Amino acid sequence: MLNEIFFSLHPDSLSWLNTGNNGWMLTAATLVGLQSIPGLALYYAGLTKRKYMVNAMMMALYAFAAVLVIWVIAGYNFGFGTSSALKIDGYYIFGIPFPAMSGSFIGGQAIVGPQKQALSIPNSTVMFFQFVFAAITPVLLMGGILERMNFKAWMVFVPAWSLLVYSPVAYWLFAGGWLNQLGAVDFSGGYVIHVDAGIGALVAAMVIGPRLKEEMHMKANNLALVMLGLGLIWLGWDGFNGGDPYGSTIDAGIAIINTNVATAVSMITWMFMDMKVFKKPSLIGASVGAIAGLVGITPAAGYVNIYGAMVIGIATGIIPWIFLYKIEPRLKIDDTLGVFSSHAVAGVVGGLLTGVLADPVVTQYIDPGLKGAIYGNFYQLGIQAFAALVVIIYVFALTYGILKLIGVFIPLKETDKTLKIGDMAIHGESGFDMSYPPSSAELKRFKEEENTAKIENKERS
Repeated sequence: MLNEIFFSLHPDSLSWLNTGNNGWMLTAATLVGLQSIPGLALYYAGLTKRKYMVNAMMMALYAFAAVLVIWVIAGYNFGFGTSSALKIDGYYIFGIPFPAMSGSFIGGQAIVGPQKQALSIPNSTVMFFQFVFAAITPVLLMGGILERMNFKAWMVFVPAWSLLVYSPVAYWLFAGGWLNQLGAVDFSGGYVIHVDAGIGALVAAMVIGPRLKEEMHMKANNLALVMLGLGLIWLGWDGFNGGDPYGSTIDAGIAIINTNVATAVSMITWMFMDMKVFKKPSLIGASVGAIAGLVGITPAAGYVNIYGAMVIGIATGIIPWIFLYKIEPRLKIDDTLGVFSSHAVAGVVGGLLTGVLADPVVTQYIDPGLKGAIYGNFYQLGIQAFAALVVIIYVFALTYGILKLIGVFIPLKETDKTLKIGDMAIHGESGFDMSYPPSSAELKRFKEEENTAKIENKERS
């Protein structure tokens, strides 16, 4: 009632607000949030060993909350602010990391990036929408360092990495910063999110070191959780890619159909690869293939036609598969769930193919004039490759430096004693207890684990 009275008295005060666009963006943001909590939390909990389920879910839960806090304090304006702290020869390099919490700001019209793009939705909506993208990135990264990272080190790493790595890359490729100014495009985060997460996971796995030698294999403990998590991730991606036009636009619909087609093609292609080499299709393989397809179409979703989406799906069903099973093992780095291959490699593949396949008939709805190499614009492929290289180098260097600095004060890796026990030693909880009532042997084992955890905690203190 108060809103109706206000609008009747001040009909032009919010003339910029499009309630349909705002409603879709809030819905899309919630879908993306569900990809992390509970989507990825369940997906990783199902893929990891049973004794690490709680740790996987806690790492995801903490990251989601910690990123939100650092986002409103500094991260949002660092990545999407309308002024620049550093500008070189007309190119915008960094935003200013100041708080974005005042009432007048969050209720006002969204003006995004150094180009001061005016939107038909409020700042509060854009802040939340971009937050869920920022939050999912370290949650994806953690798949590479599951089953060994010290949770206390993780608590420090997440906000530092989000602010210093994610926000600047978002400024360059989402908000109109220098890579955008050079012509590079990333529709919804193939580089900003997935190359960030994949390279970050590889570097973190390298710096932290491998899991216990006897545990250096993947042993999924609950495929039902894997399937449930995958479903939330896949359908949540409709908000992921469908929300990036900042409204319920034609391009949002194009992005969503492309997203689902590419994912389906990638999943089936990955299954064929598994059947050719391993003789059997697997649920885990199909899930990784689907995620690789989701990642690959992300930088291209609103720029290609459906044929292009299919091509990307085929590519992400083959190239990341080759990296995961043939190339990554040769790196001698223990990337627990293959995040480098399924995210960094798939993200680069999608970004490069955007430079090849961007269709001017499609891009007219969001970026008129943009076209790929097959339409005569070979520069687009070149600038996409350059942007990928820049992001890889930046993320590698910053992630390495942040972890090394944290390691001076906090051990990056849990002790072997703690890892042999798992969740009970780290969090004092276990994910599943299937025995009701517990047997005497289970009670004895539980008591031993509890005593060991107490001793371990005492030694730490």
